[in-house]
Amino acid sequence: MRMALGVSYNGRAYQGWQSQASGQTVQDEIESALSRLAMHRVSTLCAGRTDAGVHALMQVIHFDTETRRLPVSWVRGTNASLPRDIAVEWAVQVPSDFHCRASAVARRYRYVLLQSPVRPSVDAGRVGWVMRPLALQPMQQACSALIGKHDFSSFRAAACQALSAVKHMQRIEISQRGDCWCFEFEANAFLHHMIRNIMGCLIAIGQGKRPPQWIGEVLAAHNRKAAAPTFSPDGLYFLGPRYDPQWGLPDRTPAYDALP
Repeated sequence: MRMALGVSYNGRAYQGWQSQASGQTVQDEIESALSRLAMHRVSTLCAGRTDAGVHALMQVIHFDTETRRLPVSWVRGTNASLPRDIAVEWAVQVPSDFHCRASAVARRYRYVLLQSPVRPSVDAGRVGWVMRPLALQPMQQACSALIGKHDFSSFRAAACQALSAVKHMQRIEISQRGDCWCFEFEANAFLHHMIRNIMGCLIAIGQGKRPPQWIGEVLAAHNRKAAAPTFSPDGLYFLGPRYDPQWGLPDRTPAYDALP
């Protein structure tokens, strides 16, 4: 039996999603809790690996098991063994040909940024931070150069393991509410540090340090050294993948409404 789960987590205390020898990852916590409930060793795959400090509102995972339980039992039973900053949001039994990564048609992220002369306190670790004011129009103009199918090598981390740097950026939306900015990205897939490297460039443009057309030059360079420094992981949230409706999986969780 193959089960798909939607998982949310605050990534501040973890060394990313992927299991490591330290055991201080989200995957390690999830697999430990699932194995206890299933009464056998459970191995999971995820829709999109997140870095240390990055959060998720609907990471989707799947695993195979011979243990039969109701979906609500997978949710409540697993959550009973998880730390408070990780939670299973939903569970759905899926066909054996479903694959949480390969079946995804798109992935979505949101970066939440505080514009303030004073560093975050209550939201420390949950929002990015800039001291200088940002201008919306130059950043929106810059984003238009990134829409479509491109080689995003200039925004790729040196440790990225993706076979190809060519990705299709389907949507970028920027909105502001008071001193809080939200940047939402949707693409077929993302490279390691891709959004954080794009954010560094957009902030440089929004603060007037670079003109909007600069980001097109960075994109065309196919060289990581051409871009701005990698921005903080604090305000980055994996909103989750999108799937064909045939799989019958949720498209969002209540946690979406807690973000600006």
